[in-house]
Amino acid sequence: MLGNAIAAFIGHKIDASDGEGGAVGAVAGVAAWKAAKTVIPAVLFFGAIAWGIQYLASQGDDA
Repeated sequence: MLGNAIAAFIGHKIDASDGEGGAVGAVAGVAAWKAAKTVIPAVLFFGAIAWGIQYLASQGDDA
């Protein structure tokens, strides 16, 4: 909840910097925050799996 408020505030400030309204920026900020909360853990998870596969494959080359 606090993250949504912070994302909306930052998005509003970025969008309002041109002198017009900032409602669209607030919505975009919250949408980006919600997407990042889902995408970043998934990227870390799949990156760790890929690194593990590469690590195990390289261990077979040493023998």
